[in-house]
Amino acid sequence: MKKNLTLFLVLVFTTGLFATGQSDSVVKGQDLSLQKAKYMFLFIGDGMAMPQITATEAYLSANRASAPGVEKLAFTQFPAQGLTTTYDAGSFITDSASAGTAIATGSKTLSGVINMDETRTKELKTIAEYAKESGRKVGIISSVNLDHATPACFYAKEESRNNYFNINMQLAHSNFDYFAGGMVRVDKTPEGQKSAHDLMQDNGWLMASNRDELNALVPSDKQVYAYYNSSFTRNSLDYAIDMEPEDISLAEYTAKGIELLSANEEGFFMMVEGGKIDWACHANDAAASIHNTIAFDNAVKEAIKFYQAHPEETVIIVTGDHETGGLTLGFAGTKYDSAFAEIDKQLMSYEAFDHYILTPYKESHKEGGELADILPEIEKNFGLSDLTDYELEMLVSAFYRSMGSEVNESSKTQDYLLYGGYEPLTMTITHLLNQRAGLAWTSYSHTGVPVQTFALGAGEELFNGYYDNTDIFKKMYQLLFPEITVALAQ
Repeated sequence: MKKNLTLFLVLVFTTGLFATGQSDSVVKGQDLSLQKAKYMFLFIGDGMAMPQITATEAYLSANRASAPGVEKLAFTQFPAQGLTTTYDAGSFITDSASAGTAIATGSKTLSGVINMDETRTKELKTIAEYAKESGRKVGIISSVNLDHATPACFYAKEESRNNYFNINMQLAHSNFDYFAGGMVRVDKTPEGQKSAHDLMQDNGWLMASNRDELNALVPSDKQVYAYYNSSFTRNSLDYAIDMEPEDISLAEYTAKGIELLSANEEGFFMMVEGGKIDWACHANDAAASIHNTIAFDNAVKEAIKFYQAHPEETVIIVTGDHETGGLTLGFAGTKYDSAFAEIDKQLMSYEAFDHYILTPYKESHKEGGELADILPEIEKNFGLSDLTDYELEMLVSAFYRSMGSEVNESSKTQDYLLYGGYEPLTMTITHLLNQRAGLAWTSYSHTGVPVQTFALGAGEELFNGYYDNTDIFKKMYQLLFPEITVALAQ
């Protein structure tokens, strides 16, 4: 049976590689003595590149050391480290759908496309699907909605990442074993049709929507959908900076996934996405990004615990899909100085400030208000006191924009450059705090800088060097199926 399965996968993989013109890059230079990874973890920090990682390490150091420096995260201490390019088939700056497709399938595609080629006519097979066919169990975990672009790139095929209903139907009909994290977008279900939740329940999935239900799960042959709908960030986990004790963390979902999937004799493949790093960086919220990078690292630590018990059979890969926000460690106003401890003064995310403070204020002051009413909350939650004339001027201008002052046509471009479509007051608050820390942003979108890739465990050495994001798929395939790699090379 195993011999037939191996032959089948050789034929399928060889056909797919020649069809996409990738066979040479996979076959040449193989190390035919590679260890087999029975257990594979792929961690993707969405929007996480060198600036996000370094800002987090500098923040940790600033809170625990008197001299400038960094305090290493767990995954930045991995022995294998590389740089990865991220451009897609149509743009130097990728989006999460095309970047996720490249990592999951080894093929470039256009922004917005999930696991289809750039003509949108050919479906592409994912590393998770190959792993499932080999008898491994598969888990997909994310801190954002599970039908968002990155998690969807491991189970769905869709012309547009915005086709949420189609994507979550594919999740509900998949044969993967463990989905956990944010909810699928059931609000996108057309009237009169069953939602993905309905279908999973009809098909006997185990559903866990709180910590008690999650803790009660034990290894079985049943598929699991473990989701947490937080207090106000619908369909995703709260930002780590906003989490309450009852909230379920990315690390907890990862630990439960390991418990459920590791009982399988054939091993497992698990993809874990730290999706809210990206969301925080789109909003230029350095503190939210930093705390979510720490939360992401805590999830990696759960995999490290498993690796320590199975070092010869486990590989952990950590990467990003792209950089978000154009974060820089340095600001014109602070010149050569940095003050990363300033970040610690922020007690809530931009989103929580909007939800709990600014929105209620706007609703109760529809005839107008004064910045002085909110300044105590700004000082309490962001530490912005002793304001300079420049800072106060920026806050006053943003306050009146948030309260609905009109913007003429000629100033709309300036408005976007200042606020990026977010609440003007909230955006100005985080910008000013970031600048005090010595951090700055260039974009509310993605950028084209390379990301870092790290690896620990079986075949870790493959991930050293400078390579493209499509090569991550090829390296993962080599480690999951070294016997097929040998057959191809021979």
